[in-house]
Amino acid sequence: MIEALLAGRYDRIHLEHVRLAFSDDMDSVGRFQWRKVLLLFTTIARIWWARLRSRTPVLYYPPSGPNLVPVLRDLILLCATRWMFSRTVFHFHAGGVSGFRGRLPFLLRPLFDLAYGRPALAIRTAAENPDDGLAFRASRSIVVPNGVEDMRGTVPERAPEHEGPIRILFTGVLIPSKGVKVLLEAFVLLLNEGRDVELELMGRWGDEEFRRECERFLHQREATDRVRFLGVKRDEEKFRHFAACDIFCFPSHFEAESFGLVLVEAMQFARPVVSTHWRGIPSVVSDGVNGYLVPVEDPGAVAGRLGVLADSPELRRRMGEEGRRIFEQRFTLERFQRNMEDALAGLRNTT
Repeated sequence: MIEALLAGRYDRIHLEHVRLAFSDDMDSVGRFQWRKVLLLFTTIARIWWARLRSRTPVLYYPPSGPNLVPVLRDLILLCATRWMFSRTVFHFHAGGVSGFRGRLPFLLRPLFDLAYGRPALAIRTAAENPDDGLAFRASRSIVVPNGVEDMRGTVPERAPEHEGPIRILFTGVLIPSKGVKVLLEAFVLLLNEGRDVELELMGRWGDEEFRRECERFLHQREATDRVRFLGVKRDEEKFRHFAACDIFCFPSHFEAESFGLVLVEAMQFARPVVSTHWRGIPSVVSDGVNGYLVPVEDPGAVAGRLGVLADSPELRRRMGEEGRRIFEQRFTLERFQRNMEDALAGLRNTT
């Protein structure tokens, strides 16, 4: 979403970008590495230089999620840079960092308050997310939903009335809190009910131990031949899988989940979705309208809703079309960029 923000064309704001390239991939996210220490201080220097060169009074920063190593990085970076700017904007792409204060050693809590306290503007992606801006006593706290570029029409789409197995797709990092094991258990329940279904999971494994656990689970239940692990897909190849599925399923209870952008990516192709009552997900999925919401960590509930959709091509079509309508109204890239410009341009009238 930072890349999408930078790609926009704006009349009322100008953006100077200092890239925060602390993690090359998901394996390094939230983990200490000595190279990150060096990168942290070079990034601070680049922020200082950008401030002097551009003379901007506003620092825009996306705080980390509630994880120790990224929070410590934020404390150092923000305490070293915020003093140069008259206004700070926090954009919470990950939710819940404000609740991390009590988990820090007592001596670090004043630094936490100094780093995060009293921003001019706090932006979160959904009203259902933790109100980190309120906790940090932001002068103003708003909601700006994420958005994606509309790729419908660029790849072939699967019709709801097709013959053959019902294809269910999951996209995300393959870790327990994204609901991967819950989905596998729900899928096996569907197979045991005699339904003709297949499952694709797109994304990289969080760790090898969990990969082996999932593969053992499928092997023991003789379901291996009905499940495909696709790995990471990008661009057109990724969109082909969204457009070729019948149902998109995302039973996440991820600790820092704030929005579920993959749900919007499925909705743009008019796919019905099954997801969870968790954080900002209900701001994207309206239960019974463009899909279903179920409790977290409940394979039976996931299987039940997937089964309802699998049994009815007309329901899949109706919910998919409603999801497409919601996408066009609320979650396009153009709307996201316009909302962000409105929010940032409004800082001109604040002190």
